[in-house]
Amino acid sequence: MTQEYTYLTIPINDLDHSQGLANAPITLVQYGDYECPYTRRSTVIVRALQQQLGDRLRFVFRNFPLTEIHAHALHAALAAEAANNQGKFWQMHDAIFHHQHALQDAELAQLAETVGLDLHQYSSDMAIQRNLERIEVDVEGGEQSGVQGTPTFFINGRLYNGSWQQDALLAALTAIQ
Repeated sequence: MTQEYTYLTIPINDLDHSQGLANAPITLVQYGDYECPYTRRSTVIVRALQQQLGDRLRFVFRNFPLTEIHAHALHAALAAEAANNQGKFWQMHDAIFHHQHALQDAELAQLAETVGLDLHQYSSDMAIQRNLERIEVDVEGGEQSGVQGTPTFFINGRLYNGSWQQDALLAALTAIQ
């Protein structure tokens, strides 16, 4: 019996939000939703894995707002992308997850100020939904790759169906070497 695997349909590219070396032997891609409590919990696990694996791990975050169940997920993703326009994606990413209970537009703008964004540019980007297409590309690629919920992980391009608890995910990451 052969096992069927699902792979990323959109390879890692320059548009991706990435931490770690591009040539790291392990790449962990996460599709996440800023309003999803499970995605929030997984960020702590990913951070610990990054510390444990160091330069052996590259981490990539892709947007997958579950707009049917999370009313603020899309605006939070737009806010993170607006921060990316100013070179502060990861600061905003972390701030949004840290303040996940407060994702109204005014609260997102406060986070933008806290991470040091130019508020005029941020407000303009949000008003015209400047990065909506970028988010839609993430969602479409996720759907084509079999993503149905968040968080969903891919290890070196292959869908990971196991537990995303730290020990299980670490074992899966280190098993591929």
